[in-house]
Amino acid sequence: MSRFSQPDPELGHRLSRRGMLGVAAGATAAALLGAAAPANAANAAATGSATLATTSGTKGRGRPVLPPGRLGIQLYSLRDKVSTLGFGPVFAELERYGYDEVEFAGYTQGSAGPITLAQLKRLARNHGLNPIGSHVGYYSDDPNAYTFAQNLTKVLDDAQALGLKHIGTASGPFRYGSTVDAWKRAAEDFNTYGAAARARGMKFYQHNHSEEFSFATDNPKVRLYDILLKETDPDLVHLEMDIYWAYVGQFRFSKRPDGTPAPFEPLNYVLRQPDRYPLFHVKDGESDPSNPYGYNMTDVGDGDIDYQRFISAVTRLRGHRLAHHWQAEHDNPAESFTFARRSSAHLHSLREKC
Repeated sequence: MSRFSQPDPELGHRLSRRGMLGVAAGATAAALLGAAAPANAANAAATGSATLATTSGTKGRGRPVLPPGRLGIQLYSLRDKVSTLGFGPVFAELERYGYDEVEFAGYTQGSAGPITLAQLKRLARNHGLNPIGSHVGYYSDDPNAYTFAQNLTKVLDDAQALGLKHIGTASGPFRYGSTVDAWKRAAEDFNTYGAAARARGMKFYQHNHSEEFSFATDNPKVRLYDILLKETDPDLVHLEMDIYWAYVGQFRFSKRPDGTPAPFEPLNYVLRQPDRYPLFHVKDGESDPSNPYGYNMTDVGDGDIDYQRFISAVTRLRGHRLAHHWQAEHDNPAESFTFARRSSAHLHSLREKC
């Protein structure tokens, strides 16, 4: 059941200060999309913006859980819109929905035509969006592939041209296998990429899925994610926790292969080493024990992951209110603009408990 029903005056005030027409500006959305926008995208925008700041997920009457200026979105969630409408109309919608940042999943826009990195950077800035990071492949058998292992210099050149502060991969560290030594070798690769990124003023990061929380095949007492943390230099290699996939990992791998308990709490990884987690993916899911992954992915706010608790616990740490970036994501949203709008509205509505 949806949790969206009451307005969020804080978000409305914030959007108006950014020079937009207000949270009920649905009538102008189709115009901003332009003639190239298909009817379904225009309709989604028109019906979506009118209810931008509606939610019943508000908890408490304290300050907003979400720090100002730190809400982003992983553009993979909007790949259908980017490939058909182009970055410009997509960025216009994200600005209207109250986003501050974007994380790239490629720098091309399909049928909308070619775009240079300089144009892309300027377009994002013109819509009040800070390009915060990008996902690039880890390795490939193709020597010309656009990956860290095959084309590190080109990957970093492009990230620098976009003004990114973070450049990372969503590929798991399985290049050499799932043994302890295999992950130590992958950690050496990551340290190399991290050193090269740091020399350019950027942070290298790895984004997890659930399999990182599984166990080494040659030592089932050892969790692979713990090897990654131990063997990478914390000054060179950072983590982007995908919170949804971490909780899927909790569901799947709270027992070792022999059935002995091995419980863990994803949030505790962050609280133990908060400086290692500059970025997060905020993705939601409804609990479903019949699903082998334990959850069915949903729009943020429609699921069972307690983001009031999670974000508050991180941002309440001394000196960490503005130290992290929160990227909304859905791997396969039913309607991507609707996902982006509703997720922003829900996250802006959350309040810290007094």
